Amino acid sequence: MATGVLARFVCGRRTKWVVLALWILILAVTGPLAGKLSGAERNDNASWLPGDAEATQVAELQKQFLPTEIVPAFVVYERTSGITDADKATAAADAQAIGGVSGVTGEVTGPIPSEDGQALQTIVPIEIDSEGWDQIAGVVDEIKAEVGTGENGLAVYVTGPAGNAADSAAAFEGIDGTLLYTTLAIVTIILLITYRSPVLWLLPIISAGAALITAQAVIYLLAEYNGLVVNAQSAGILTVLVFGAGTDYALLLVARYREELRRHTDRHEAMMFALHRAGPAIIASAATVAIGMSCLMLAEVNSTSGLGPVAAIGVVVALCAMMSLLPALLVIGGRWLFWPVRPAFGSAEPTATGLWARMGARIARRPRIVWIGTALALAVMALGLFQLNANGLSQQDSFTTEQPSAAGQEVLARHFPAGEGQPVVVISNAAQASPVRQAFAATPGITAVSEPVERNGLVQLEGTLQAAADSEEAEDTVRAVRTAVHAVPDADAKVGGMTAMVMDINEANKHDNRLIIPLVLLVVLAILGVLLRAVVAPLILIATVVLSFAAALGVSALVFRHVFGFAGEDTAFPLFVFVFLVALGIDYNIFLMTRVREEAWQHGTRRGALIGLAATGGVITSAGLVLAGTFAALGSLPLVAFAEIGFAVAFGVLLDTLVVRSVLVTALNLDLGRWMWWPSKLARVPDEPPGETPVSPAPATLTGQAAD
Repeated sequence: MATGVLARFVCGRRTKWVVLALWILILAVTGPLAGKLSGAERNDNASWLPGDAEATQVAELQKQFLPTEIVPAFVVYERTSGITDADKATAAADAQAIGGVSGVTGEVTGPIPSEDGQALQTIVPIEIDSEGWDQIAGVVDEIKAEVGTGENGLAVYVTGPAGNAADSAAAFEGIDGTLLYTTLAIVTIILLITYRSPVLWLLPIISAGAALITAQAVIYLLAEYNGLVVNAQSAGILTVLVFGAGTDYALLLVARYREELRRHTDRHEAMMFALHRAGPAIIASAATVAIGMSCLMLAEVNSTSGLGPVAAIGVVVALCAMMSLLPALLVIGGRWLFWPVRPAFGSAEPTATGLWARMGARIARRPRIVWIGTALALAVMALGLFQLNANGLSQQDSFTTEQPSAAGQEVLARHFPAGEGQPVVVISNAAQASPVRQAFAATPGITAVSEPVERNGLVQLEGTLQAAADSEEAEDTVRAVRTAVHAVPDADAKVGGMTAMVMDINEANKHDNRLIIPLVLLVVLAILGVLLRAVVAPLILIATVVLSFAAALGVSALVFRHVFGFAGEDTAFPLFVFVFLVALGIDYNIFLMTRVREEAWQHGTRRGALIGLAATGGVITSAGLVLAGTFAALGSLPLVAFAEIGFAVAFGVLLDTLVVRSVLVTALNLDLGRWMWWPSKLARVPDEPPGETPVSPAPATLTGQAAD
């Protein structure tokens, strides 16, 4: 078998050094490339938009009217007792100074007084250069340095699209470093607790680090030379995914290696058996995650479709590292790596009488009551789904902390038309400019429409929204505008702008939810069917996955609303949580059920279920803690969408490992027995009474399992 050949090469007395040398060479080549990944990220609008959406088409057509993309910043001055002549002079001087800031282009408009006499606003056009939106933060910082924060009762804010972009850039600034160090700290602590060794924890960390560097290099090359869309979101998730999934694979392999060290005097032979017996489960798990993540490539939203290959590459590289570099390091180091609790040859296997062995014995007394009760409890938790509000987040609700631009936007909305500065953009054929403009201006919710600007047979119009650009009222207005201008014959009118972009992204996310969630379920079902060679077991396991996902989402929705006080969830939230929970959570199904299947040939399914739980319960729990901890690290970012994904996935993984896999699936195995494997040959192997649960694995050779 392939795993036997791999095991011999990776663990050979001489070839283990070849493996180590190869990885050192790989890191020498990929290290410099990995450092360039952040420079290849695309964080502009195009990287987040649906490819064929109407707002995306408008953004492309707008390039004919402006040679470069312009994003406005608004400098807002407020004195609630009334603006003074001195305030007007200060704002005028600031406007003149702002005009000299690098990155500010065209005419700085203002200061413009509000009708209530309590505020002034200055509109500052900022050019987006080749660096994209990343450079806006620097320009906004220079503007803030020029205008200050106000004094003597005059408050000054910088807001608008450019101010929002600067706050977002600040939130994403250092995302790679923040996530990396937070993830490292969490994984290190959990591995120290798991292994209780001052040395062993280093090897999974080193292997995961090597995998991350290599994956970043591969992704950089694809982004730079093959058009792969990578942004701060996918780059940040890559870090979490590689460390989370990679450490999971490491935990399973090390647990099996430690088990084999008690049966073999030679550590090379022990690792060969460990790789041969744990390898198929690890490979199947990684393949499931990679294929599941690849389904994201079918998404309409560019950022989501780009995340698919990024995540898949990360998982595949993590698998390669954990199946080659980690085993080589373990056999090079020897048994002393496990000090102070070294697994001596012939010593007793502690899992035979451990926590999970005792838990299995209790479940075995009344398995049907256990699985029905557990399923009902999960169903009750899923009722929280009625609190889920995955309809998108406004700019103000997108951060976990108050942002300067959000405060400025509130001031702007108090004294000026709420939608000013983020207009609705209509582009149509120039011949129909007049009727299009009339239809546009007559739409309720539009307070003013600009004069048409003509280029290359097209005309551009801009309309001011009465409502705030990120409000539901503004979205309703944009829908009405689309209905009105689309009805103009031969105009071929298209409606875009910031509000339309958000609308189209949300609609595309909802489409992606409907398409990709069922597709991932089918992919996972097919892989489980091939791996377990059965029909009943995969169907039951998929049912537990769906129930676990619903329960995690239900509890998360309640926590977001009543504990954290979040206003809602991003429209992509259900899809991301589903893909991560199902694709990654299926690891634990595979780890458990492949071991149960292995033992069932020797002892029958019911006793095999208890042996499998005793042998894998500890490692599955540790793996779940690591994965939950790494995703919880997303909460270190001041972004609501990341915090919500991090919490939901972390909670879902813990629910999966501590309850669903260990209790619900084990109880179902005990209740259904050999019928779990119908229609395979294993369904005809008689069940032994559960009895005692010493871990006594079925005999195996490096060329295949004797019983199968």
